[in-house]
Amino acid sequence: MDQPRFAAPAAALLAFAILPGAVAAQTGLVIEDGQAQIVPAFADSSTWVRHDLWVETEFDSDGDGRPDRVHVDVTRPAQTESEGLRVPVIYETSPYYSGVAGIDFAHFWDLRQEVGGEPRRRDPFPPTIRHIPSQPRISNSHVATWVPRGFAVVHSQSPGTGQSQGCPTVGGANESLAPKAVIDWLNGRARGFASVDGDEEVEASWATGKVGMTGTSYNGTLPLAAATTGVDGLEAIIPVAPNTSYYHYYRSNGLVRAPGGYPGEDVDVLFDFIFSGFPEVRDYCLANVRDEMTAQLDRVTGDYNDFWAGRDYLNHVDGVRAATLMSHAFNDWNVMPEHSYRISMALRERGVPLQIFYHQGGHGGPPPLERMNRWFTRYVVGVENGVEDDPAAWIVREGDDPREPTPCPSYPHPEAESVTLRPGGDGHWTGTLSVDVPATTGGAGHGTGTIVDNFSFAGDQLAAAEWSNHRLLYATPELREDVHLSGVATVRVRVSADAPAANLSVWLVSLPWTGSGEINDNLITKGWADPSNAGAEEIASPRTGTSLTPGEFVEMEFSLQPDDQVIPAGARIGLMVFSSDRDFTLHPDPGTVLTVDLGETHLSLPVVGGAAALRRALGVPASQ
Repeated sequence: MDQPRFAAPAAALLAFAILPGAVAAQTGLVIEDGQAQIVPAFADSSTWVRHDLWVETEFDSDGDGRPDRVHVDVTRPAQTESEGLRVPVIYETSPYYSGVAGIDFAHFWDLRQEVGGEPRRRDPFPPTIRHIPSQPRISNSHVATWVPRGFAVVHSQSPGTGQSQGCPTVGGANESLAPKAVIDWLNGRARGFASVDGDEEVEASWATGKVGMTGTSYNGTLPLAAATTGVDGLEAIIPVAPNTSYYHYYRSNGLVRAPGGYPGEDVDVLFDFIFSGFPEVRDYCLANVRDEMTAQLDRVTGDYNDFWAGRDYLNHVDGVRAATLMSHAFNDWNVMPEHSYRISMALRERGVPLQIFYHQGGHGGPPPLERMNRWFTRYVVGVENGVEDDPAAWIVREGDDPREPTPCPSYPHPEAESVTLRPGGDGHWTGTLSVDVPATTGGAGHGTGTIVDNFSFAGDQLAAAEWSNHRLLYATPELREDVHLSGVATVRVRVSADAPAANLSVWLVSLPWTGSGEINDNLITKGWADPSNAGAEEIASPRTGTSLTPGEFVEMEFSLQPDDQVIPAGARIGLMVFSSDRDFTLHPDPGTVLTVDLGETHLSLPVVGGAAALRRALGVPASQ
């Protein structure tokens, strides 16, 4: 029978489902306070049922004329055998389970490239990942958390990795369809087999068909990928630091940009990094997938194209029905917070059940277990525990325990309003940044500033420098009160260059720059853009760019990464504009000169309490 739904979440409840003809189950899920509890009968790991299988998909990505099969492992309570218990499933899929190529920057793209110029040829990774012919247990992730609570835990390997057939496509269609096939198998709609090429079938008669997916980074991307297919049975997803667009992962507003910590990485590098699949299909996958990636990724212009559009899950978000609890960090400079933000905004518009958990750390970091449990208990088990009435956003404040986030009605904060600030003065020292003072006053928004590009200076060096002609820096007076920023800051820049193309980088900083290493002490947020795409209708996904005419100004407006941060009293909010960002952009020959027209340049800050709150913190009269 179907998994029952319960209407009294505060009570301790026993939930069970039995197979047709089986003896009535004596063991079931225990629900207290709206969460699945550890059940002693499920917690004895020596009794767990473990097995692996291969699920047949609906695609053939390795060109052998047969549907690819993906490798799956299962860990489930003993009662699914002894008592005929049917259980819900927590599922994680990954390309990493059979190892990776390691980090060798000699096989990444060379950053010494002119912006808009031809890149130097990349030396691909040699076939260094040793193929593992047998791996019955793919992973133990989530097993100790969810099996004692009465769930089965399922893992699968992405196409072209480990014992899964096919080719890796790094965001291609088969990465969405592979987990869909596994969910279809859990619901009796796809076939599973005891071996990779055999015909002995394996059924999931122990599963209720209700599935929740989770994972971090690439493993957090794939739950969203599966959800875009609209597959029936995927009830809830908890993506942690998900990459929701490979264009936004490797590009910013038309500019070639690396994820933090991996300079020179691109989509074909990631292919080499994960390709641990069957050796006999290696040549086919290299010629038909990896080489095609290299041909289409376009490190010359950095522009958006059909190749990138197919790897942007926002273009497929209409298929998502699974209740989504998104998790991300505001200081994640690998998979940047725009990834979760853009999808969350789209799901909210479409009425998909949604909550978001943001913290102040770096890459990774799931929501507290209690929040995950409530989410899966509500949407996978079917217990009406009221989680949909909880606050829509949970923000870990600076210095707080990540297990104790602050609830918020929404993100961005509903009281956040955009406030315009304008730069002025000599940005080679530290100029001024003033609340929307008209340029006619001769102060803010007056004159120009120049930048001499030099990639050898890192952003933190430029922010800490007392004087530098490699950046323009403008800052507010010291804050008299804390200022809470929540949402997306945007910058509008009118700029020219003495070259046909140039990098443009913007940091929002908290001064003085102490270099303490504390993640929230100095850096607020960042953004990058290509002035050659200034005329694009949508700079966030530009398909065409135009070479700059030396000395001719162009106007552009773009978003910095989303943030939610309290800037403390005594600090100064600073806007830093420079060209090449050593840790993120290409490294062209130093010397390109950019000129910024301050009269047509401004920063829009999302301030909780709006202009009144910022003016009060700055001691600016309300009438000014």
